[in-house]
Amino acid sequence: MTNSVPPALARRIALAAQGFGTPRYDKPGTRQLNALIDRLGVLQIDSVNVFERSHYLPVFARLGAYDKAALDQLTFAQSGRYVEYWGHEATIMPRESWPLFRWRMEAYRQKSLGDAQSWANSNEPFLQWLREELAANGPMPASAIEHDQNKRVGPWWGWSDVKIGLETLFRWGEIVSAGRSGFERRYALPEQVLPSDVIDRQIARPDAVRELVRRAAVASGIGTLDDLADYYRLSTADTVIAVRELEDAGELLPVTVDGWKRGSRSREAWMHRNARRPRRIEASALLSPFDPVVWARDRALRLFDFHYRIEIYTPKHKRIHGYYVLPVLLDDHLSARLDLKNDRAADTLRVQAAWLEPGAPPDAAERVAGLVREAAAWQQNENISISGRGTLARELAGALGVIPDADGENYP
Repeated sequence: MTNSVPPALARRIALAAQGFGTPRYDKPGTRQLNALIDRLGVLQIDSVNVFERSHYLPVFARLGAYDKAALDQLTFAQSGRYVEYWGHEATIMPRESWPLFRWRMEAYRQKSLGDAQSWANSNEPFLQWLREELAANGPMPASAIEHDQNKRVGPWWGWSDVKIGLETLFRWGEIVSAGRSGFERRYALPEQVLPSDVIDRQIARPDAVRELVRRAAVASGIGTLDDLADYYRLSTADTVIAVRELEDAGELLPVTVDGWKRGSRSREAWMHRNARRPRRIEASALLSPFDPVVWARDRALRLFDFHYRIEIYTPKHKRIHGYYVLPVLLDDHLSARLDLKNDRAADTLRVQAAWLEPGAPPDAAERVAGLVREAAAWQQNENISISGRGTLARELAGALGVIPDADGENYP
């Protein structure tokens, strides 16, 4: 039997699964950080540091102001309980999850080596040299490896051959992350940082995919086939098989959600049997562009009627909302958008633009102001400035008690 779920309940189920609507701790510590990462399964990593690096933000959204150094000690420790791999995109994940991606590692290897013209096939002696360097010297960042080919080509995203080689072996699972120094990943052979039970664990692809779909369902609460596949970047074909098996086992419950359509037909959806079904969600949060709540833009549109695109790579004159725009969650509604910049040199959190969304609560400006103050304190900014750009800007400036800046955004 397929049950019907109202759209408002679907939103609350999804948010509760993501850790919203629960009381916050005054000083979240190691236990809360570990529990949250385990709940989410992954923290997506991104190098953009305009406001704050993306992996810090889902934690801030759910736990409030916490010590970033404590998260670094957990996630970037050389032999800690977390590793990095391509879980969604580049992500931090519990090290016990690493064997679930062996099939992906092997697929990357076969794709590289199956192309006679690939970089890997053309540089096998160099790859072997990198393996031997790590075996001899232990965990190292790319910048510490001395070689004539360790020279970047082009602008900041240009990789040296050393970096290309390390990332190739990393994708294949031949080397793993060993924490970070600053924000630079350190590389190691698996036996240098992972326990033997993790290294030796072999999981067949169908079993691994089924477990990843199960975890995606737990983390999503409710979702379509595309939602469940996207959480760990699985193929539709693999996800269909896993969903049917989990449905047959009673772990996934088939549901329909009013308004979730593809063309004129309702989309198939599933809810995890243990998903919470709260009557209300009380939350106030700034969401990273790479937060699981909004990283799948089609899902954000279905759940929240929120059309979202990140505009970093959009020319300035074509941007609609701003450069690095964070959705603002108020209870179970995405009520605003803030274009934030942490101007570290000026010790100022700059609200480059502020936009109000349809259906936002009457006290949205005051609540968003509270979030801005909390973010500034968390970032240790002494000052807050706001431009006059956006439909919420002037009301937000009034709630913050600051005069809007006439200059507007100062991004490229």
